[in-house]
Amino acid sequence: MTHRKTKRNPLFAGRWFEDEVILLCLRWYFRFKLSYRDLVQILGERGLTMAHTTILRWVVRYAETCEQRWRRFERPVGGSWRVDETFIKVRGQLAYFYRAVDGQGNTVEFYLSRTRGKAAAQAFFRQGLKHHTHPHSSTLDGHQPSHSALRVMGMNGEFNFRGPNPVKIRSCQYLNNIVEQDHRRVKFRLQAMVGLKSFFNARRVIVGIELAPKIPKHQFAIPDRFGSGPTAIWRRVMAA
Repeated sequence: MTHRKTKRNPLFAGRWFEDEVILLCLRWYFRFKLSYRDLVQILGERGLTMAHTTILRWVVRYAETCEQRWRRFERPVGGSWRVDETFIKVRGQLAYFYRAVDGQGNTVEFYLSRTRGKAAAQAFFRQGLKHHTHPHSSTLDGHQPSHSALRVMGMNGEFNFRGPNPVKIRSCQYLNNIVEQDHRRVKFRLQAMVGLKSFFNARRVIVGIELAPKIPKHQFAIPDRFGSGPTAIWRRVMAA
């Protein structure tokens, strides 16, 4: 395959394959239950020959960039956060996956940690508060280090804990069903992978897996001029 002759996105400068091919692999891998080898076979039927490691390198290199470009168009999430942690295996070892959705099921934030404790919970909450306005309530599971982390952050003034209309910190299994159900979507996608071999790669792959469903959830305000098809929208978002 020859190099693209028209002007291309600087993000993909020096890549052999065209921008559209790279973006197609990224969005299909993030969105659907496909392995790298599945994508190689699908593209092979379209006359494109590549190694599965090529797609792996694209995912590791561009997942965070995709998330950053899409975040520019992100709509505000709701003020009722439902927080829970689940686990996945990375190189055969347990890793803890902190996640939050709002009351409508929109993705708020996520964080993969090697440990499950107060420090990991604080890192997760700080990441969420960095990207979103403070919630009016945060519903946690019964894991006490998460409650402790949030209380300590409140005492340190990292969010409104004692002032007028303070953030409510509560524990209610019924209210957290929505985030527990959302965990299944992530784990369903991870099942297609033949094991995550590195924590570095796992963090980046998960960024893309969390990004993909936010698009059909309408969590982004995409300008009409970007078009209506996924190919055109992705190309213009990544060029924005």
